[in-house]
Amino acid sequence: MFQNKVVIVTGAAQGIGKEVATQYAKSGAKVVLADLNEQLGEAINDDLKEQGYNTTFVKTDVRQEADIINLMKTTVERYSTIDILINNAGVFKICSPLDLDIDSWDDVINTNLRSVFLCSREAAKYMRLNQKGGAIVSMASTRAFMSEPNTESYAATKGGIIALTHALASSLALNKIRVNCISPGWIETGEYEKLRPIDHQQHFSGRVGKPIDIAKACFYLTDERNDFVTGTNITVDGGMTKKMIYEE
Repeated sequence: MFQNKVVIVTGAAQGIGKEVATQYAKSGAKVVLADLNEQLGEAINDDLKEQGYNTTFVKTDVRQEADIINLMKTTVERYSTIDILINNAGVFKICSPLDLDIDSWDDVINTNLRSVFLCSREAAKYMRLNQKGGAIVSMASTRAFMSEPNTESYAATKGGIIALTHALASSLALNKIRVNCISPGWIETGEYEKLRPIDHQQHFSGRVGKPIDIAKACFYLTDERNDFVTGTNITVDGGMTKKMIYEE
């Protein structure tokens, strides 16, 4: 499906990003893993290469415009083009809005939201040169629609990603670049077997999500056959945000 497609995944050293990058590599894509954690990123890249996949690691701090420009430039120098961008990098901070200082606010905004704009902007400069354009997918969150206390900075970035997605889809449509986002719900990236029955019962699906569930959504949104889907957000949460839960 993605044979020889060039895919960039930010935040690829662990969690959802690691799974997404791995699945694209297994599908035959040429995958560039971008992450600030050089040790983890190189280890994953080495592991994928040992399995025979065509991957490259580029150390990238998505808060830095220069790093993002370098990421895109390095990708094109190695693989000649960019077909797919997965904006996955992000951080989560819990802090009372009464105590949240401006530097911490800016760090979350720059990591989660500004990076999506900068990565999309720079990737699109190369994608527009492709005959078939390209596809961009960004990770929003169900926290764009619902919250728990003290998560203002994270919620703001995820709501912003959804709005930025349809704005970019409009602006880049003439370049044949589709832009969509995914709002994951509870995706367990740790020890899945340690989850409690009550954790799974909060979902219509009867289970907590796994990173592979998000990778499948990325596949759908970046498949050229689905070129009628753009400017939208897909919620992948097992129905959790639609389930009425009464606490006793």
